[in-house]
Amino acid sequence: MKYLVTGGAGFIGSHLCIALVEEGHQVWALDDLSKGKLENLDQVINNSNFKFIQASLSQYEILEKLIAKVDVIYHLAAIVGVKHYVEDPVKVIDVDVCDTSKLLELAYKYGKKVIFASTSEVYGKSGKVPFSEKDDRLYGPSTKERWCYAIAKSASEHLCLGYKRKGLPIVIVRYFNVYGPHADSSEYGGVATRFIEQILTGQPLTVHGDGTQSRCFTYIDDIIKGTLRAGSDPGAVGEIFNLGHRKETTVLELAKTIIQVSGLKGEIVFQPYAEFYGPSYEDIPRRIPDLTKAEEILEYKPTITLEEGLKKTIDWYKSQSF
Repeated sequence: MKYLVTGGAGFIGSHLCIALVEEGHQVWALDDLSKGKLENLDQVINNSNFKFIQASLSQYEILEKLIAKVDVIYHLAAIVGVKHYVEDPVKVIDVDVCDTSKLLELAYKYGKKVIFASTSEVYGKSGKVPFSEKDDRLYGPSTKERWCYAIAKSASEHLCLGYKRKGLPIVIVRYFNVYGPHADSSEYGGVATRFIEQILTGQPLTVHGDGTQSRCFTYIDDIIKGTLRAGSDPGAVGEIFNLGHRKETTVLELAKTIIQVSGLKGEIVFQPYAEFYGPSYEDIPRRIPDLTKAEEILEYKPTITLEEGLKKTIDWYKSQSF
């Protein structure tokens, strides 16, 4: 099979490219390297079945040529990271909605299957947990910029489902708090890798708020297995799937676990949300996936514990000379 992976040099995209090449497929990775890193693809960059194209989604002529030659599209390119949402909502909507719309238009033109990477953010601040794929959503006001990503991804899901009604094979996966090697450890990245960078560089682990907010942290290998199944299982077409982990962990518990797993001495400090994100930010108290549908259709079952995944991730970041 021939695959296009947009955002192929990013965190999840690079792991997906590697997995597809290892399965013997031909893979084209599209990435403008604004956030992704070419070194994430070191394992496959010289493989004859892999091609890297440095371009943005908005370069539609390049995008069309790639879509025309592949069988399946994994669309992972997006502006991610809460701090990005707060700082540049225009870019978030431009990339996550407008460019996605063009990609879907081209996929429909050539009749190519699309697996769209969505997010647990689409559930908003609903108090109903665990989140099921058909649940209602609750968002904050448009004056709070942090909701632009959730709404952009939600709009893109509607675009996907609109093309599904026109006959395009579509699968939507909603990722829940993925961590692992290649993840952005800067202030724009996820909390797990930010904590890992802080512990490895001798900084205090900075918990935003009081640390009682909880998530289900999912190691990248489990996410890739689920994503591959979503792309290959005929029963997945036209469906939406949560991909995550069942274990609920507070952010404070995460910080303590990283200190314990690393074997290093670490201090935990607390920072008000407003100091980091600005006065309009609001967080989501609990984000927990209902995995029933993914388990039944995709036979998805995350197997890597938080401690195992953190150990693998810490070891990888140590190897990067942190």
